[in-house]
Amino acid sequence: MQYRTINVSASRCYDIHIGRGLLAKLGDFIRPLFGGCRLAVLTDSNVDALYGNAIIDNLTAAGYDACKYVIPAGEASKCAANLLAFLNFLAQEQITRSDAVIAFGGGVVGVLGGLSASLYLRGIKYVQVPTTLLAAVDSSVGGKTAIDIPAGKNLVGSFYQPVLVCCDTALMDTLPADIYRDGCAEVIKYGMILDSALYEKLHTLPFDREEVVARCVEIKRDVVQQDEFDNGIRGLLNFGHTFGHAIEKLSNFAVSHGEAVAKGMVIASRMAALMGMCNVADELSALLVQYGFDISCPYSAAEIYDALLSGKKRRGGNISLVLPKAVGECVLHTLPVDELRGLLEKAIG
Repeated sequence: MQYRTINVSASRCYDIHIGRGLLAKLGDFIRPLFGGCRLAVLTDSNVDALYGNAIIDNLTAAGYDACKYVIPAGEASKCAANLLAFLNFLAQEQITRSDAVIAFGGGVVGVLGGLSASLYLRGIKYVQVPTTLLAAVDSSVGGKTAIDIPAGKNLVGSFYQPVLVCCDTALMDTLPADIYRDGCAEVIKYGMILDSALYEKLHTLPFDREEVVARCVEIKRDVVQQDEFDNGIRGLLNFGHTFGHAIEKLSNFAVSHGEAVAKGMVIASRMAALMGMCNVADELSALLVQYGFDISCPYSAAEIYDALLSGKKRRGGNISLVLPKAVGECVLHTLPVDELRGLLEKAIG
């Protein structure tokens, strides 16, 4: 079985294995890290229906005592109630500091599992096993964990690195088309911010999944190693996300993360054009439409503006935006909040 390994050197160093069929090797990957510990698998109802028995059977065959906790699929599950319920499950199962959490699912499961691991007994080990393209290239790498609260998305969380990421790209074969497309928005983002060659490759569909996932992970790895705690260059990874998170919040998460990020990238690119920085909005819009995204914004500039005021990117009277200078090059730009609304009105129309 062929697979690729990418190493991350952060506050905790770990390997990311990428390839088809790797779920069957999960126990082998874990053994050098944990020995004979107990494993608590967190997953969601969709993944459990397809692969829940397989992961428990594989871990049991590898000699592990594994238990499983299932949350409903969807963004609404990334909440305080499920965080506390899973922490209570870990306690009831008598999980100890020598044991570990396996986050087996998409982004919601990954960040909820990571936050739980960072809090339980003041921190136990956890492994990311992403099952979606979006989670594979984004949330499973870099150690950001979070839950949503009524005031906004990802406002409660921690930086807590996994001890391993096992990305079995074959698990993505069963993804619905819209969920797979969500991940494509993040892939396009990587090309826009730091890799014009990747961006050009994405014009040919279908792309090589393993190659593209590995390249996106390399880009994120390189950024995280420079700025693990998001005080500088890591902000580039938020291209499209500042406006995207506002759209998600306004829709009560009826607009998916990938769709929202696609819309957000277009808004940011139009703002960059208005500010005389570049003119890539039409080109980017065409690529997103090629992938099947609806790039129109369903909310007014006033609604987006109000939603942004409670976001993580605001610092006093300023807001931090990621804006493109060219394909493959984005910059962090600090904008006074009182200038934002006028630009939004022109960018959104």
